[in-house]
Amino acid sequence: MAKTILKVEGMSCQHCVNSVEGALKEIGAEGTVDLRSGSVEVTYNESSTTVDKIKAAIEDQGYDVKS
Repeated sequence: MAKTILKVEGMSCQHCVNSVEGALKEIGAEGTVDLRSGSVEVTYNESSTTVDKIKAAIEDQGYDVKS
């Protein structure tokens, strides 16, 4: 399993947390959102998904991934 931490702009409430974490589950990743720091720690299997797919899943929810 691999881990990455992404800076995500636009998250401000529990709905945002649910949207991002739900989108990550749909692609087989697991995320933990930290609203205070504006980051998401993602654990994923490198054989089934990529960081680009993770970023796209978050961006599809309307948030900006900065790293």
